[in-house]
Amino acid sequence: MQGHPIEGLMKTAMESIKDMVDVNTILGDPVETPDGSVIIPVSRVSFGFAAGGSEFAHEHKKEKKGYENGEKTELPFGGGSGAGITLNPVAFLVVGKEQTRLLPVDSNVLVDRIVDAAPQIIDKVQDFVGSVGKKERKEVVTQVTQ
Repeated sequence: MQGHPIEGLMKTAMESIKDMVDVNTILGDPVETPDGSVIIPVSRVSFGFAAGGSEFAHEHKKEKKGYENGEKTELPFGGGSGAGITLNPVAFLVVGKEQTRLLPVDSNVLVDRIVDAAPQIIDKVQDFVGSVGKKERKEVVTQVTQ
């Protein structure tokens, strides 16, 4: 027994998707930098699939439900299928000699970067304020002694 024509459409589309999406699509090929670090791109893959079809009765024959004289007759078939894939870069995994970091690509991660950098920023501000305060104290001391 031969399968319905829509099975062929679905099989072809699914095989094409299978060929396009594999682990190397999500985790890209590693790139080695001159300092020995390895950068691995990480992506988000979304895909969708649709198939549909219809059988049409012959206009010149008034057959009921595709049967003629008790035997099944082939009705004309029209159908189609389609697939869509979206690939979005999400982050880069940087594996260095001393540390491993995940660097997100999304601009919404700016707040996370600021929070991560806050201790360093506070230290630099304190150092700056401290150095300005010492300079002002020296000027005051020299004016009083003269």
